[in-house]
Amino acid sequence: MEKKNNFITSPLAIFLLAGISCFLWGSATPSIKTGYALFGIESSATLDIILFAGIRFFLAGILVILIQSAISGKFIVPEKGSLPSIIKLALAQTVIQYFCFYIGLAHTSGVAGTIVSGASGFFSILIASLIFKYEKLTSAKIIGCVLGLGGIIIMNVHPGSDTAITFSFLGEGLVLLSTISLAVSGILCKKYGQRFNVVMLSGYQFIFGGLVMIIVSLILGGRIGAPSSASGYILMLYMAFISAVAYSLWGTLLKYNDVSKVTIYSFMTPLFGVLLSAIFLGETEEALQLNKLLALILVCGGIYIVNRKNK
Repeated sequence: MEKKNNFITSPLAIFLLAGISCFLWGSATPSIKTGYALFGIESSATLDIILFAGIRFFLAGILVILIQSAISGKFIVPEKGSLPSIIKLALAQTVIQYFCFYIGLAHTSGVAGTIVSGASGFFSILIASLIFKYEKLTSAKIIGCVLGLGGIIIMNVHPGSDTAITFSFLGEGLVLLSTISLAVSGILCKKYGQRFNVVMLSGYQFIFGGLVMIIVSLILGGRIGAPSSASGYILMLYMAFISAVAYSLWGTLLKYNDVSKVTIYSFMTPLFGVLLSAIFLGETEEALQLNKLLALILVCGGIYIVNRKNK
């Protein structure tokens, strides 16, 4: 077990590193949807989407291991006894989460997907409190969860339309399931990080999870062609960079800090995601709809109330 790093537990470090992670995760939504267009992947091509995701995460794992090896001056290999933890983490963090997220995002807008994914903060608190007993579940946290989940419902309300509430299992439903898987993976990362190097865990779980997604999709017929321009390769590398950096930073923060001290900043992910989707996907009109803005406020406010410290 590694010694506690005083810097990593400072408020400034938590703010800066969590902010970087949330910006990167927020940029993932428009990046993924742009990637679908560049690689010619249709929303109905489930196996192609899984292959696309698997390549990204396999590259992310390679980046993590290479960077960490360069920093430490020796090649990083899985620590003794760490393989079961790597496999469990890979299933929750990469395979299950991103299977749901990539398929779901292909069937919803970038703005809607980003706001729904903001629910991960609530599930992190609930799982940490009720299952792993890391924290106490208070009335303020319950109220915050209700506010945030209410925001997700309001986001799907469209007054004047034939259907007042729109909620597709293949769209928002799968994105919501991915947030639960993300919450579980965060708690597992905190648990396993007490015994093993968290960056090593991050790198090898990405490699294992990415390989599983690639092999399964290829066996079942998944295929993707070359991108329509060289920018497609650059985008793929950037998406790998997102995973490599953001998850490693977040996992390190969770290792040395209480879950609440870290996840209080997760409200920045939907903020960045909606803003970047509006800029890069041309979803400005949707981002500025009253129900989307109200949903964003409730999600962010709910996450804050869940994690705020009583005076």
